[in-house]
Amino acid sequence: MTAQHGIDLERLRGMQARGEKIACLTVYDAGFTRVLEAAGVDMFIIGDSLGMVVQGHDTTLPVSVDDMVYHAANVARVGHHAYRVVDLPAGSYDTPQQALANARRLMDEGGAHMVKLEGGTARAEVVRNLTGNGIPVCGHVGLLPQSVQAYGGYRVQGRELAEATAILADARALQAAGAGLLVIECVPAALGEEITTAVSIPTIGIGAGPGCDGQVLVLYDMLGISRGKRPRFVRDFLAGQDTVEAAIRAYVAAVKSGDYPQAEHSY
Repeated sequence: MTAQHGIDLERLRGMQARGEKIACLTVYDAGFTRVLEAAGVDMFIIGDSLGMVVQGHDTTLPVSVDDMVYHAANVARVGHHAYRVVDLPAGSYDTPQQALANARRLMDEGGAHMVKLEGGTARAEVVRNLTGNGIPVCGHVGLLPQSVQAYGGYRVQGRELAEATAILADARALQAAGAGLLVIECVPAALGEEITTAVSIPTIGIGAGPGCDGQVLVLYDMLGISRGKRPRFVRDFLAGQDTVEAAIRAYVAAVKSGDYPQAEHSY
């Protein structure tokens, strides 16, 4: 499925070239999709974050391919404008062959325009196989939520020089393997900007500072309805607004103008 009468990858690259920030949010259902499109969001990530904010799990790890297909299809059914990126969930892309079969499901049944996977250099072969078979890929570096058990929790990545160097190498490896977009999560702002400068593909930051080509937040976080400790990079855009759509419009405007994220939202 390709973007029709809406934003495609070339338009995102054009925004990057013009210096226009890309406003992205996660979304998981038809109702919110309509609101986000009316508010002018450029790009959706149908994320495995649904495991936490929709299904009530403590991590994203229990999310299945069937779950992702279901939620992606809900969004695709009514979405006509924003570019749709859908997560390959944990354990669904351990081999190039497995990744290809599951990515095809996300594209064919879920209506994805692009699939997203976590990891860098170690995932290059998987990315190369996907893009070689005509499936666009978004990479994801920095904090990798699917690897949270290995980290021992959610924490900022890339503070130490060796770690930062490895993340930068991961970003370059993903681009070399054919990735067309790159999400950078929870790294110091200086590293987010360094990666954005080092690669030619658009970068979408979440807790990676203002230097990325675009920004993404989990929808439930930016509406202030998630429970538990709020990450430093999250801003409640519903505060002071009368409607959810007004909050989304405020988010889009803040990303476009550079008003979000500010230093207080960065590491």
